[in-house]
Amino acid sequence: MSLESIKYHRGNLQILNQLLLPLETRYIQLNGVEDGWKAINKMQVRGAPAIAIVGCLSLAIELLKDDTADKKIMRQEIEGKLNYLVSARPTAVNIKLAAEDLTSLANDLCADESISPNEFKERFIQSIEGMLAKDIEDNKAIGKFGSLAILKGLESDGLVRILTHCNTGSLATAGYGTALGVIRALHESSRLEHVYCTETRPYNQGARLTAYELVHEKIPATLIVDSMVSALMHSRKITAVVVGADRVAANGDTANKIGTYQIAIVAKYHSVPFYVAAPLTSIDMSLKSGDMIKIEERPDKEMTHIGEQRIAAPGISCWNPSFDVTPASLITGIITEKGVFAPEKLIEMVPT
Repeated sequence: MSLESIKYHRGNLQILNQLLLPLETRYIQLNGVEDGWKAINKMQVRGAPAIAIVGCLSLAIELLKDDTADKKIMRQEIEGKLNYLVSARPTAVNIKLAAEDLTSLANDLCADESISPNEFKERFIQSIEGMLAKDIEDNKAIGKFGSLAILKGLESDGLVRILTHCNTGSLATAGYGTALGVIRALHESSRLEHVYCTETRPYNQGARLTAYELVHEKIPATLIVDSMVSALMHSRKITAVVVGADRVAANGDTANKIGTYQIAIVAKYHSVPFYVAAPLTSIDMSLKSGDMIKIEERPDKEMTHIGEQRIAAPGISCWNPSFDVTPASLITGIITEKGVFAPEKLIEMVPT
């Protein structure tokens, strides 16, 4: 059974506090938008799809408590709170696109005089609640399309070895996962020999979270440190690399967890296919290239400390970008819920 990172029943939202994993499994209650913003910003919840879902659900929780009878006031409050939620993690595009869609919905509901304030609220909340089921459905489609692309051209009984970076599974989504969903689909079809996951410094999402999921799912896997990728590809035959994405530009350039870019370069050198697995909501057609993607920078302490223990020399300065951008030229294909696209074909194939 997949891990459940988001627990939601109308009026009640809990998230698995990922800062405590893998040593402690504890859910925390989110009672509104302020709680949602803090959980996203502190990375108690992370992963672009999960950020969008949790942020929007925190708004749904708050709206249920709001007894405002004026649709115009509700619309204004919704727009302001959505913009606030987007500011929590600026690189991930999913919440930005969700905020735009929900703002448009609020505008339409407000303008329709036949819709009462109560109906406005109900229809708006239902739209948010639908994000959970759709994300799982999309992730399973990504898993199917990705596994077929990786297995194409291989012998019918051939097994594959996959390398992945950061965390893209049930802990980063509503369930099943994107890149880890591809790995899960390969495992379910008995075509997966082994998975290698990086530790993903400095926040160790691979060591703490991906490894936790792989052990939980009983998927054969090995953890490596980030600096071992070249040696791994040289000494062991890797079939493909599959990673997630926080934002994909119109030309296929992809922002993902820091360290992804160098893995793509190493994969190119070793002739290993490099795939990005992401829902269409991660593709931002308003950005022509990856140069336009805003890269979030995180606190120095993530590099200088493990927990409360300092590991770096006192006084040293730090540069801690949370993401890097992999050029489209290094990407074999972008796996979405609608199929696998060559990066240069995104602008033709993806609806705008």
